[in-house]
Amino acid sequence: MNRAALADFLRRRREALQPSDVGLVPGPRRRTAGLRREEVAALTGMSVDYYARLEQQRGPQPSEQMLSALARALRLSADERDYVYRLAGHGVPRRTALDAHVAPALLRVLDRLEDTPALILSAVGETLAQNRLAAAIFGDAAGLTGMGRSRVYRWFTDPASRDVYPPEDHERHARTQVAALRAAYGNLGPASRAGEMVRALLGSSAEFRELWDRHEVARRYEDHKVLVHPEVGRIEVDCQALLTEDQSQVLLVLTPAPGSEAEEKIRLLAVLGQQTFA
Repeated sequence: MNRAALADFLRRRREALQPSDVGLVPGPRRRTAGLRREEVAALTGMSVDYYARLEQQRGPQPSEQMLSALARALRLSADERDYVYRLAGHGVPRRTALDAHVAPALLRVLDRLEDTPALILSAVGETLAQNRLAAAIFGDAAGLTGMGRSRVYRWFTDPASRDVYPPEDHERHARTQVAALRAAYGNLGPASRAGEMVRALLGSSAEFRELWDRHEVARRYEDHKVLVHPEVGRIEVDCQALLTEDQSQVLLVLTPAPGSEAEEKIRLLAVLGQQTFA
């Protein structure tokens, strides 16, 4: 582990970022260039003391999970992330089309979307990042693990995951989910995480098996959707997509029509967050 180089790199990357680059409000009387240490700590979920020790060339070797969180918080490119892993004495994560390291360009756009729901998905429907409004509608994905991180997998294994859409739209969404997974399967192959997910669903869901046998292939992101929230009811939105160059990750932005009832409901959700009415 190269403590000196790691400390210097983290400090320089922190000082190169502004609060607005990571979705934070600058606040008054900032004397520190770039982000403060406590802001980086908050973005990664580590203590301020732990992060400070990294920049001071002290403390234990950071885990791969901690390095992944730092790479996202500091908006590192894939090359920069690999460099940090090497400095910390870890092997470099294998780059695949299902790399969970979120593209910095997509994160920069997501950080600026505060008044409309938005989330970043992997090729197999894993929620990699989401803003507050997306979490208020779809639920907080931070605690999901394994294949349960994928909305495709949850659709066929957790009936409650369908509650965000009206019942009359369930058949259409089920076909869309399977068609998107088949596209990922065709691109990544049977030995990939997409292949693992397909095998798991073929063994656990008769509905999935029936739809899989149709051989429908499509990744459809631009769409008009009706969402259902338990507190504010139905919300009609248009869904637009921004994909990375290799199309391995997509930023979905859900926008209501200007001046519509749906726009008012989303404004209300911005205040409510994930609270419920008494």
